Amino acid sequence: MEQTIPVVDLSTYRTAEGKDAFVKKLGESLRELGFAALENHGIDQAVFDRTYAAYKAFFALPEDVKRKYETPEDGRRRGYTSFGVEHAKDSKKADLKEFFHVGRELPSSDPMSGRLAKNLWPAEIEEVEKASKALYDELDRVAFDVLEAFSLYLGQPNAFLPAMADKGNTILRVIHYPVCDGFDEPGVMRAAQHEDINLMTLLPPADESGLELLTREGEWLPIHAIPGQIIVDTGDMMSRITNDQIPATTHRVVNPKGDPKPRYSMPFFVHPHLDVVLEVMESCVPEGETAKYEPIPNDEFLTQRLREIGLAK
Repeated sequence: MEQTIPVVDLSTYRTAEGKDAFVKKLGESLRELGFAALENHGIDQAVFDRTYAAYKAFFALPEDVKRKYETPEDGRRRGYTSFGVEHAKDSKKADLKEFFHVGRELPSSDPMSGRLAKNLWPAEIEEVEKASKALYDELDRVAFDVLEAFSLYLGQPNAFLPAMADKGNTILRVIHYPVCDGFDEPGVMRAAQHEDINLMTLLPPADESGLELLTREGEWLPIHAIPGQIIVDTGDMMSRITNDQIPATTHRVVNPKGDPKPRYSMPFFVHPHLDVVLEVMESCVPEGETAKYEPIPNDEFLTQRLREIGLAK
């Protein structure tokens, strides 16, 4: 199956002859579409498979067991979120999904450790912790390579975006879209149209297709779930610091057609560290104009967005 968006080869970024071409193609795809597909990223399919298997077992647990790991009091930043809780920012109807959040873990000696929410590990499925940590570390490595390359595309030192994300509040979200009632209800879908909140998202191959992005021409373009590819997209925080030069592209997950099957996906939401202030880059403000956005602490921005989608109060 041929991908519908530009495909970039991460292995070429570390070569003298391929680096500039990788940076250019990645940057132009994210500027034009807000999306790109990444191949040769170095993560073995078995790492994805083990994580999916662990969470399929978790989501199959009774509802009262899963809800032991739900934390509405902290905006559901870690642990489980029940089916029917989250909704898109501009929608009053809940998405048809449940999910589990895993965040960064730092040594207790690190001052940032006490400021990040603590992970919740389900005792019933021990493999969840081991598989999640392994996948988190692998995706974190890939994210920093992509952020480094994208920094160069923005005309910045290669450490510009990685420094923002160093020890950041990055989240692995494992999502279960079950087969359920509601597929035929107007305005209800697995994930209604939305933009991601964060700097950048890495999306490992889902086990079923359904992801679509909204093009600049106002058409919905399906993005295929192809083994070996990680989908990269930019979020609201990236759009904000680039003065909207890099878009946070609207996307959705549509309901299945024909004989429906459950769907699982694992987006990796790359966030800045807690002390980063989201401020428009001077190089992104045309001469004689002012920035579109005032500076805002990124955690304040995140909390605002979490309220808008029903996760925080």
